[in-house]
Amino acid sequence: MNDAGKIIPVLIIFIAIAAFPFYYNMGKVSARPEPKLDTPAIQELTEKQCVESKEFMRANHMQLLNQWRDAVVREGKSIYVSSNGKKYNMSLQNTCMKCHSNKAEFCDRCHKYVSVKPYCWDCHIAPKGRKS
Repeated sequence: MNDAGKIIPVLIIFIAIAAFPFYYNMGKVSARPEPKLDTPAIQELTEKQCVESKEFMRANHMQLLNQWRDAVVREGKSIYVSSNGKKYNMSLQNTCMKCHSNKAEFCDRCHKYVSVKPYCWDCHIAPKGRKS
């Protein structure tokens, strides 16, 4: 027990360093971004309907895009039938980005918020942002 005088201060310093990020960020909550749906293509639509419901797309859009990729590339299928029976062309650039053309406001804000870096743009050409 002769080392108790050394262990206790080192333990206190370790706990303080380990807890620092929690104390530093306490009370600093950033608001969840809302995707901007004010693109010219969306404004021109009479029926503003995505391939699936808003809730489904928020939770499962990456899984859906992966399924589309596999269906198009590996199985040669190009038509997606949504849950409401409507048919869509399975294309990130020609279906999704046709309406959601403002990548910086629609995709990048949410991906940055949740700290993910999707690999979509490794193969696809990122759309140029339009100035309103």
